[in-house]
Amino acid sequence: MSIFVLLFLLTTVTLISVNSGALALSFHTLWNSSFDDMEWQVWLDIRLPRVLLAILVGGALAISGAIMQGLFRNSLADPGLLGISSGAALMVAIVIILPFSFSPIFAFYSHIVAAFIGGLIVAMIIFSLHQLSDGNLARLLLAGIAINALCMSFIGVLSYISTDQQLRQFSLWMMGSLSQIDWKTLSIATLVIIPVSTLACWQSHKLNLLQLGDEEAHYLGLNVRKTKFILLLLSATLIGCAVALSGVIGFIGLVVPHLIRMRIGSNHIWLLPATILGGSTLLLAADTLSRTLVSPAEIPVGLITGLIGGPYFLWLILRQPAGRMS
Repeated sequence: MSIFVLLFLLTTVTLISVNSGALALSFHTLWNSSFDDMEWQVWLDIRLPRVLLAILVGGALAISGAIMQGLFRNSLADPGLLGISSGAALMVAIVIILPFSFSPIFAFYSHIVAAFIGGLIVAMIIFSLHQLSDGNLARLLLAGIAINALCMSFIGVLSYISTDQQLRQFSLWMMGSLSQIDWKTLSIATLVIIPVSTLACWQSHKLNLLQLGDEEAHYLGLNVRKTKFILLLLSATLIGCAVALSGVIGFIGLVVPHLIRMRIGSNHIWLLPATILGGSTLLLAADTLSRTLVSPAEIPVGLITGLIGGPYFLWLILRQPAGRMS
């Protein structure tokens, strides 16, 4: 599956998505309408920003997963499974539920900053555990399960002390949704996700060297510790921003990089850009289904990706020999 095929798929899904929803819109309808008509207002203010956000968030989640899999040299590594998403969610829960007072300027960015901090803290913990356990994946996954459980326990405590309005707001956010979007929020996502994803792609040759092992990469002139820290920081930034903007959307970072790697190989120079396109396509397709299957109501997109990713992850585990899991 080449990058051109993925680009064609993304373009096709985008054209379908912008014309799908509770209000059926087509380019013919828009062409015969004026900018003041309701159709144009819905398309410009609701439909188009949501489609673009799905593309950005899907790409961010997918490339974050590809970085984590390359960093730990195993296709089962994933920001959600390792607890990074839960850490980001915990910090957002703290901001939503606890009575903090923010300035009007910072209040708009508080979710993004909180999610980034939470994701970065957990990422650093996971990175430290990875160093101490000599790269043992079984221990790493168990540590991720423990961190997930710990974060979810704290989230449960915060949910228990929250008001009904706060609980509803946070519960809907935890299911994952792209509905709360406007052009201002989209501009923030663009200013964060596109530059960070570009920086990650520039690190692709270093990520290739890390696949040879830390010692071999060091002999080839790579500063292994600095490179790993930079990659971890980029991944935490992407997952933190994605979680802040859309809530917890699972399995994109696991399923997409693994599928792309099976098709085009493990050369990250091609893998990372292809993963961005694949993640954008998958999340956009899932979001289109979430708002059309039970129209005019919506299914949280996180539930759709979970229904896709859960069986795939189970199949991925069962098809591997027990010895490879460690």
